[in-house]
Amino acid sequence: MKATEQLKDEHEGIKLMLRILGMICEKLHAGEAADAGHLGRIMEFFTVFVDKCHHGKEEDLLFPAMVAAKIPGVEVPIDVLLLEHRRGREYVKAAREAVVRYSAGKREAASIITGNAKAYSGLLLPHIDKEDNILYPMADASLPEHTHEELLEGFERIERERIGEGAHEAFHALMHKLKEFYLD
Repeated sequence: MKATEQLKDEHEGIKLMLRILGMICEKLHAGEAADAGHLGRIMEFFTVFVDKCHHGKEEDLLFPAMVAAKIPGVEVPIDVLLLEHRRGREYVKAAREAVVRYSAGKREAASIITGNAKAYSGLLLPHIDKEDNILYPMADASLPEHTHEELLEGFERIERERIGEGAHEAFHALMHKLKEFYLD
């Protein structure tokens, strides 16, 4: 298995959670109440699973491996992707803070949640497309098999150290629960 395959699999989960968040935002935009607990868990998913774990794997391991391999022209797309990671963190932080206010009964925070969620989704979907269709194929064509094996070992270490044993599986269970609730 190539390291990029694991990252692509994670992208599928991220896109699913963005769809779920989109459904909740439609409810909020229509003036309906949303489950604050679900919103809180979704923000935790984007903060912990997406940023600490998934983006950590890219920023700390994959991107440096690609630069070290001297893949021609790789610095430009990596710089763009890193900028998008930082911008995404800003959207999630603002949405997370608004979810805390919403949970405390301040319903006007709904518009802040929806605005940042839409901006985050609008950023992340094309970002994922760039990684899946430009950057990861560059890695697959250029990195030797032993580097992919080392990356996969590093990915496991990041999961253990940054999000804890079993957290990855717990986030997948959350995704499936919310998918059944909002999309099925």
